[in-house]
Amino acid sequence: MNNQLKSALKISIPLLFGAVLVWYSLSKISISELLEYFKNADYFWVGLGVFFGLLSHLSRAYRWRFQLEPMGYNIKIGNSIMAVFITYIINYTIPRAGEVARASVLTNYEGVPFEKSFGTIVSERLADMLVMLGIISIALFLQFEFISTQFFEKIQKLDISTNQILAFTIASFFLIVFFVILIQRGQSKIAIKIKSIVSGLLEGVTSILKMKKKGAFIFHTLFIWGMYVLMFYVTSFSLAETSQLPFSAILIGFIFASFSIAATNGGIGSYPLAVFAAFSMFNIPEDPSIAFGWIMWTSQTLMIIVLGGFSLFFLPIYNKYGYKK
Repeated sequence: MNNQLKSALKISIPLLFGAVLVWYSLSKISISELLEYFKNADYFWVGLGVFFGLLSHLSRAYRWRFQLEPMGYNIKIGNSIMAVFITYIINYTIPRAGEVARASVLTNYEGVPFEKSFGTIVSERLADMLVMLGIISIALFLQFEFISTQFFEKIQKLDISTNQILAFTIASFFLIVFFVILIQRGQSKIAIKIKSIVSGLLEGVTSILKMKKKGAFIFHTLFIWGMYVLMFYVTSFSLAETSQLPFSAILIGFIFASFSIAATNGGIGSYPLAVFAAFSMFNIPEDPSIAFGWIMWTSQTLMIIVLGGFSLFFLPIYNKYGYKK
């Protein structure tokens, strides 16, 4: 399989999967009914949700600078903001390619080595994952009995033994250890290149431990996710059918929706279905659940398209005329 075909498949398969999910979600509700929900939505709450989403993205761009400072890089805030929006818009085409593009922006315009800037992105994702685990823990605390019942019902339907899981885990562990030792002791060009890349990544990842403004980093991390939850919560008021949801349902819906973004390019097709799957556990009717998912996804996606597109266009102009940090 040549590289061109691989690249084409990386782009086309996720998009095709997203298109199938779009078709499936629209098979659950007629387009005329969906448009009626869009027509009757309260756009004050939708706009407020977009505003909170915007604040989270700006905070993410500002937080990034704290990680780069220990390595001696004081990047322009404009480049950081536009790199973040470019990340999101590119992820709508090729999954996870946005992170590569984001690191490349700093390499091209700020002179930050790619491995180091990409390492900081990895480290911030680890921090985000910890907060996400915290949100999941809160949801479990609020709805422990309900969620545990749902979970064990699903596990019982899986025909996987404990021994199979244990064997897979042990085999994976030894395979990883063998690969690490092989690279560590290797002197080939490939091994040396991999060690160089890993060294740069580790420096970026450990930048959190070296930064002077750890408190500010933690604040922005919590702020980012607080805005994420808040944008989901306030947008629920845009429809009468979802405006009375308990906060525990909002959290579970938010968690499902967040994971759906990784399933397809930017959550295309999967986002409304994830919201429907979460809300259905709380006996929320199918039509408003899917409609809310589409309103939520569409409003945030439009913001990304507008600001991400502007960033792609304005980034070279911004740097050509040497705007100050």
